[in-house]
Amino acid sequence: MSKNPIINALSASIYIILVVSIMNWVTQPLKNKPDTFFAPVIMLSVLTLSVAVMAFIFFYQPLQFFIEGKKKEAVNLFIKTVSIFAIFTILALILLFFGLI
Repeated sequence: MSKNPIINALSASIYIILVVSIMNWVTQPLKNKPDTFFAPVIMLSVLTLSVAVMAFIFFYQPLQFFIEGKKKEAVNLFIKTVSIFAIFTILALILLFFGLI
């Protein structure tokens, strides 16, 4: 991914918004239909894909640093990315709590 933790955290947030938007759009016509065998299969597939995408966003560049022997940079980038993502998440929760989103 990027060496910029803000871009990494923003990418994770955009990915989440994109997945939720697509899931809402796809399931809209299915609201009054019963779930089938494939509903949990699709949900587990989306979960697996999301774990892989998030692992790439959060771990790829720190792992590259770590392999290059730049352990301090690897840890710093990972911690900064997770911290910024946590701030985005807390802001979204606050906006949701106050009914702004």
